[in-house]
Amino acid sequence: MWGSFFIPKIGTRAAASCLVLLSTTVSAAPGLEVGKHTISLREAITRTIEHNPDLRAFDYQRKAQQGRVLQAGRAPSPELNLALEDALGTGAHKGMDSAQTTLSIGWVLERGVRQRHIDAARAGSSLVSVEADIKQLDAAAETARRYLVSLAYQARRVNADKTVQLAEETTDAVRKRVKAGKTPEAELSRAQAELARRKLQREDIEHELRSANRRLAAQWGETTPDFVRVEGDIISRPQLASFETLESRLQQNPEFARLLSDRRLKKAELLLAQAQNKPSWRVNVGVRHIASSNDMAFVTGITIPFGKRTRNPGRIAEADANLEKTNLEKSAAQIRIKTSLFVIYEKLKHSLHVTDALRGEIIPPLEQALIETRRAYNLGRYSYLELRSVQAELLDAHNAIIESSVDAQRNIIEIERLTGVRIVLPTSNP
Repeated sequence: MWGSFFIPKIGTRAAASCLVLLSTTVSAAPGLEVGKHTISLREAITRTIEHNPDLRAFDYQRKAQQGRVLQAGRAPSPELNLALEDALGTGAHKGMDSAQTTLSIGWVLERGVRQRHIDAARAGSSLVSVEADIKQLDAAAETARRYLVSLAYQARRVNADKTVQLAEETTDAVRKRVKAGKTPEAELSRAQAELARRKLQREDIEHELRSANRRLAAQWGETTPDFVRVEGDIISRPQLASFETLESRLQQNPEFARLLSDRRLKKAELLLAQAQNKPSWRVNVGVRHIASSNDMAFVTGITIPFGKRTRNPGRIAEADANLEKTNLEKSAAQIRIKTSLFVIYEKLKHSLHVTDALRGEIIPPLEQALIETRRAYNLGRYSYLELRSVQAELLDAHNAIIESSVDAQRNIIEIERLTGVRIVLPTSNP
């Protein structure tokens, strides 16, 4: 699988915005049916972005925020007032002869409050949009992790097939020595038991592989995978970008985008609280009918609340504290993310060092030792226990190179999740 999971920008809704770069140097694994569907990491992540149930549910949160923006732009409805005065009294005001009827329209002078509501709602939409991007990135990273699990079990199954083949060859060799009277019958029984145990281990791996594929397909909402294998070569050696390059790109971490949007929202909320601190004025305009003279008159008025000028001190203090909190959170996030990048990068270098040591310094001499030990066993110079010991060392080394490669690839996924940039450099063609 060396290559990498990399999504440079998830802000657009289309799955095409997810770029996945993956080496596809693959050998057909024994035991796989030819012609069955395979899937690449690129396809797996594209499917996830398009069909993941959690991401689709998040669309409704986006729509809800759009509704808040729409509602924030609505002006308060004007009020129609009808007032009857100087009627149904006594004396000169008896009945309706001296009645005065006033019909007026009143509305609130918002004095900039509505625009602050709109700004706060739009800032909230920006934050929801960033959170949607982060959620997509998280889903893509989780898909890459599950893909890696499937790829690892495929590699383990290849090793398991080789292990079974080696156990079968060993059993045949022991059987020949038993027939020739050079080896006790007990050694053949031990070899047969070892062969049966290796077959059970291979069967366990096959079960785990099918489960891993099912968990991978669940990322895009499927319960039955339409593939039987994933593409990639987990053991190939990647060329990495330097730590300094990755550290310089940390500002692309989506957490910083979220904090920036959150700060904008808190700033808008503070401005809204300050705008709401001003009392609302109410204006009335209408006409009055005077029954005694059957005349009409224009009336108008304005209502201005009075009292303490500060009407919103608590909300202003709260909004101001929340704004300062986001500034501190950004500083804390920078320290946390830089530290995580360093620790994970060191783990990655160690995993690659282990892989190189196994490939270049441990496995070749063990392979040569197995050849010599098998030859000596056939000549009767070594016992079955000595042959079995060398075989076990070689098999352990092959398993170890897979596990160190898995660890390295897992660290690459986490680093790319932190930085938002590709860590594996493209291979230059000669």
